[in-house]
Amino acid sequence: MDVKKTLGDLDKESFITLLSKLIGEAKFVQNNPPDLIPQEDRVVKHVLDSLLPLSTTTGGGPLLINHVTYYPGRGNVIIEYPGTVPGKVLSFVGCHMDVVTANPEDWEFDPFSLSIDGDKLRGRGTTDCLGHVALVTELMKRLAETKLKLNSTVIVVLIANEENSAISGVGVDAVVKDGLLNKLKDGPLFWIDTADKQPCIGTGGSIPWKLHVTGKLFHSGLVHKAINLLELAMEALKEIQSQFYRDFPPHEKEKVYEYATPSTMKPTQWSWKCTISGDVRLTPFYDVKDVMKKLQEYVDDINENITKLDTRGPVSKYVLPDENLRGRLTISFDEASSGVACDLESRGFHVLCKATEEVVGHVKPYSITGTLPLIRELQDEGFDVQTSGYGLMSTYHAKNEYCLFSDMAQGYRGFASVISQLED
Repeated sequence: MDVKKTLGDLDKESFITLLSKLIGEAKFVQNNPPDLIPQEDRVVKHVLDSLLPLSTTTGGGPLLINHVTYYPGRGNVIIEYPGTVPGKVLSFVGCHMDVVTANPEDWEFDPFSLSIDGDKLRGRGTTDCLGHVALVTELMKRLAETKLKLNSTVIVVLIANEENSAISGVGVDAVVKDGLLNKLKDGPLFWIDTADKQPCIGTGGSIPWKLHVTGKLFHSGLVHKAINLLELAMEALKEIQSQFYRDFPPHEKEKVYEYATPSTMKPTQWSWKCTISGDVRLTPFYDVKDVMKKLQEYVDDINENITKLDTRGPVSKYVLPDENLRGRLTISFDEASSGVACDLESRGFHVLCKATEEVVGHVKPYSITGTLPLIRELQDEGFDVQTSGYGLMSTYHAKNEYCLFSDMAQGYRGFASVISQLED
């Protein structure tokens, strides 16, 4: 049986009907605790309404459906279409049922209801990631309707709690811990939560940091008796950044993976108390723990040798010997995460590239230093993780988010191609 011919094209009416229901829940699945805790089961309900009639649960079809919940109202869904060859499996994972926040006052249209403008499907979650939830649901629905005989078992995992890590033990981390995805290690795992229809072969690690600066406030006309916090902060940060870029320069593998930027360390925010907040965006060829250790060493060295730090003007200083006062820096870190370099030799990668070229017309894998916080853990657990997605990077986490139906339709045909290739 011709897999691609049997699966055909994405059913536009069915897809948009489902997507409309999912975007209608976007308001209730915004993830920003403690104020906004998503209720992903509101999305799960619509998925189950679509698939349960074709499941073993109802006796209406072959789908095996497992609604896995670790926190009330916040479920994950594992959907399995059984193949005929034991141990032969492929999976589409990572489509998450929570979204980032949206303020309707800042949008040109209602973010919490689906609106259509030509090819544009507009609303919060269309690109990230409710559009993908609808897409893989339609794929599994079509598989069940056609009763396509496959060698491979096809598994879809819809997850909770991707957009925020403040609350753990809810989403894929808990599902993996319980061993419910172990069988997925036997074949390629396609993480469907990126954009622009091309394989995303590399992501970045993230190390949020805070640099706390201590000085002495004094009369502006008696500046020689002060330790200027801002001057100390700016010179110290300049020194820390200089050392960082010496120790973690652009890596030769970044060219192979087509990274848009190398690893970076920069400030992103100042507070009135002169705490500078920032982050490190780290390509996966450097170790997060090594970087954190180095940053601490930079700060310790500046504190030890603060009189050697550049000053601003003839009376600018960071030490007041008569008062036994020294300016001081401390650095602290929030939760860090590591980036991922996908295996470019795996069959999963080659299958994804071939499917992309076949459906989109060209293939150009790319890498970014944005984070996908869950997939490194899967890779470390032994999964062959490849990533792609069919929303638009330009609207990712943005106001006025939208995706294109034509892109989603290509994604559907790409999935069919992946399944077809892996039958061999």
